Amino acid sequence: MNIRCKLLLAISALLLSSAARADVVWPALYLETRLFSWWAIGLVLVVEYLFIRYVFAITPRKALIADVSANAASAVLGVLLIPLAGVAWEVFPGLAFYHLLNVGTFNPVTWAATFAMACLINAALESFVLKRAFGLPFTRRTFWWLVLANAFSVGIAFGSLWLHPVHM
Repeated sequence: MNIRCKLLLAISALLLSSAARADVVWPALYLETRLFSWWAIGLVLVVEYLFIRYVFAITPRKALIADVSANAASAVLGVLLIPLAGVAWEVFPGLAFYHLLNVGTFNPVTWAATFAMACLINAALESFVLKRAFGLPFTRRTFWWLVLANAFSVGIAFGSLWLHPVHM
């Protein structure tokens, strides 16, 4: 079988399976809708600008450029990685957890795992950009400060799901 046939077969399989599961949702998808709200993006930029400016002691201009760049990269990759992390949770350990405790997808443990995964994914992506593109020194301590900054902004977006639930 040549490469074109394999590619066509793979694309066909993806299209068929996505149509069959188009109505499946999990907590990471709900959270994703809020992380890309205009107010959440603005809040993230302010909180993380203050973090970058304070922790790395850089000029306001460099802090602003670093903040916007890191969050742009985090948004581009996070839009895929956060929902995929949610799927990974659903497959394992989620399925085992749900079976053992007789709970469904939308339970407090899964919501907590979604929150933690979103914070860690965003912090990892942003720290990579800050380190590689801006040469900022990263240690475990600065990484965990970035996780905390993300926890604040993701927490606001997360909490808004209860104040104003997603209507699909």
